[in-house]
Amino acid sequence: MSPARRRAAVLGSPIEHSLSPVLHRAAYAELGLDDWSYDRFEVDEAALPGFVAELDASWAGLSLTMPLKRAIIPLLDGISDTAASVEAVNTVVLTEDGRRVGDNTDIPGMVSALRERGVDTVDSAAVLGAGATASSALAALSQLCSGPVTAYVRSAARADEMRGWGERLGVDVRIADWAEAAEALHAPLVVATTPAGTTDALAAEVPEVPGTLFDVLYEPWPTALAAAWAARNGPVVGGLDLLVHQAVLQVEQMTGRSPAPLGAMRIAGERALEAR
Repeated sequence: MSPARRRAAVLGSPIEHSLSPVLHRAAYAELGLDDWSYDRFEVDEAALPGFVAELDASWAGLSLTMPLKRAIIPLLDGISDTAASVEAVNTVVLTEDGRRVGDNTDIPGMVSALRERGVDTVDSAAVLGAGATASSALAALSQLCSGPVTAYVRSAARADEMRGWGERLGVDVRIADWAEAAEALHAPLVVATTPAGTTDALAAEVPEVPGTLFDVLYEPWPTALAAAWAARNGPVVGGLDLLVHQAVLQVEQMTGRSPAPLGAMRIAGERALEAR
């Protein structure tokens, strides 16, 4: 029998600016889960095994952010095919029989965020950047893009990584140098996965009639690129959209309640960002 009090939390380092507690608590309030709590803990890779070892039966789940998405995998009893496809876990569900099961809700969260804005399929796409988020973007594009994906990268090593992910995920990945990144903006779907400020110089290059931009940042928002895109009346999907959609799936998995309150969670996230 499950304990009356249930706990969940987000782990990472740094973690103080995470919006996950705001989103999950909003969901609990909307669902009437008064006996649930959701916290944040500063945990790095060295501290992670000890933290996980101390989890008791009151724990329902964990959200993982950097740098823990790969470090958590050896500590789990199993991971989903989705998580295995990119070797990254952002969600752990603690089952009633004591198992710890990992999943990746970033990938379906990306797909859901795009579909919410009417992007169900494209014949080609461009990805700006080649970090961990870019691999999740490729996994999402494997479900949405029927043609090639051009990745704009800064180094040969990054180019090799993206080619490798493309082969693994069944995506036709083509490589272009970052110096040509303005060309990416002509794709029907552009996914920007780079850190804050990286794409600012591209804002002046947005075409007259742009496709859809998915910029995974949510703070600061809008980015210069997203603002320029919107000024051209191009559809923009932002990092908060991704954050909310992946959190919806986490709430559903951890609580067993579905559907999670997407609208209430988004409003809570928007208000939290406005207050910063």
